[in-house]
Amino acid sequence: MRTNVLRKPLTCCCRKPMTGFYRDGYCRTGPGDVGLHTVCIEATEEFLNFSYLSGNDLSTPAPEWDFPGLKPGDRWCLCVSRWKEALDAGCAPPVSLSATHESALEWVDLEDLRAHALDDPGEVMDDE
Repeated sequence: MRTNVLRKPLTCCCRKPMTGFYRDGYCRTGPGDVGLHTVCIEATEEFLNFSYLSGNDLSTPAPEWDFPGLKPGDRWCLCVSRWKEALDAGCAPPVSLSATHESALEWVDLEDLRAHALDDPGEVMDDE
């Protein structure tokens, strides 16, 4: 079973645009996913600018990677290391805890993710 950072079943991050390392809407990882695309974020202008200035342009489409380019408000499975860099720089984008894969906890603390959690209607905010 795929599990999120709350130890519950992993929910879909987004299908429009289609996201995930496997382009199935889920922030899960596996062999070949060097970036560990495990954090479901909602892009903000501040984060997209930070990412661009850090050498990772997430706004420009890259059809060869089946990447549509992001705009503020889009949800996306982000590399956990990029989210941590943004956190350290003070511009981490909001996170869907229910759609963020548990393996992200190997790189970031649950408390940091919770501090940036989206107010998802189905979001569970306890440690059951």
